[in-house]
Amino acid sequence: MLKAAIVLLLLATVASLFSGLVFLVKDDQDSTRLLKALTVRVSLAALTIGLIVWGFMSGQLVSHAPF
Repeated sequence: MLKAAIVLLLLATVASLFSGLVFLVKDDQDSTRLLKALTVRVSLAALTIGLIVWGFMSGQLVSHAPF
């Protein structure tokens, strides 16, 4: 369940990234949609990092890295 939430948040972050690109190319200078897309993207990224940290702290996510 936690892994699915992380994947969904990452997909939403990528969607916000591309919507910001569209707003950058097509909008005029007065529009604030690019700023809103950036705010959404930063919020989603912070939430994703928070979920990953919480997953490691709670033991739901484990690392199998040999180092």
